[in-house]
Amino acid sequence: MPAPVRPVFVLGCPRSGTTLLQLMLHAHPRIALPPETRFILPAYEERLGFGDLRERGNRAGLARWITGREETRFHELGLDAGRVAERITEGPPTLGSALGIALRSYAEEHGKVRWGDKRPAYALRVAELLRLFPDAQFIHLVRDGRDCAASLLGMPWWHRGFHEAVATWAQVMDTTRGYARRLGPDSWHELRFEDLVTDPEGQLQRVCRYLGEEYVPEMSEPYRIAEVAVPTRKTWHRRTHGALDSSRAGSWTTRLTPSQITLCDEVLGDRLVSRGYELAGAVRPDPAELLRYRKVVTMRQAAHAKRRMFDRLTRLCEPGPVAYELMTSSEF
Repeated sequence: MPAPVRPVFVLGCPRSGTTLLQLMLHAHPRIALPPETRFILPAYEERLGFGDLRERGNRAGLARWITGREETRFHELGLDAGRVAERITEGPPTLGSALGIALRSYAEEHGKVRWGDKRPAYALRVAELLRLFPDAQFIHLVRDGRDCAASLLGMPWWHRGFHEAVATWAQVMDTTRGYARRLGPDSWHELRFEDLVTDPEGQLQRVCRYLGEEYVPEMSEPYRIAEVAVPTRKTWHRRTHGALDSSRAGSWTTRLTPSQITLCDEVLGDRLVSRGYELAGAVRPDPAELLRYRKVVTMRQAAHAKRRMFDRLTRLCEPGPVAYELMTSSEF
């Protein structure tokens, strides 16, 4: 019997290079990763509202929710919404199966076998993804937290400030470290953005070995498919349309202020060093800035704990299982 087709999820802190890695994987003849979708986590959070999916009418309602709403960004996949909705309606009666059918349809549209998704937010929601896709393989892309923070401050969609950017990276590092230990090398692979852009072939060969796939040279030239796999509205991903550029690695030295660098040294120090990044050797930060950062961290931790508690309560009310019913490559 052929081995099950394991879904692939790329995650990391925002602005860590996950779109670049998505394109590299999408360039593989067997792997398809779509532009960032917005239906997996919202569907999981709203799962009770879809009712018992063992009822065909409820699956049809879920199918319309996935394929017919602007918010899910399903339209950016370039698929026949009616056909996908029909497949979900006639498919297995679980939420994971419905979501998997949408992603699998994207892979089929591109003539590929492996499917999955990329979204930085998944870094803090691995538990939910595992419930939906128990056999998933995760790829965590790490970038220097100071570069991530500096890049976030330049994004038109980031309105939370510097302290929030730094706290986001720290939380992602702490959360993913736990999942790396729990899942092990068969289901979790981590690599650094800086290594990916300076040695793409070597890093992608390691990624392919982890996935059980053969490396192909086209993966090291992601710009060749950027026009297809990156929506034009995402102007902040314009660098993916050109050759690999390592010049932005370490640019935090000129993009952050001395006081910002000092704070990063203090609050990110151990995390940075453990992943091979050198500290600036700055003096201790202003106590007021440190207090402000710690307040942000406390608020983020409280929000995360609240979400986890709500999820545990919601699980008690689920009418049935949520996990994707695994399909093999022979069904393509």
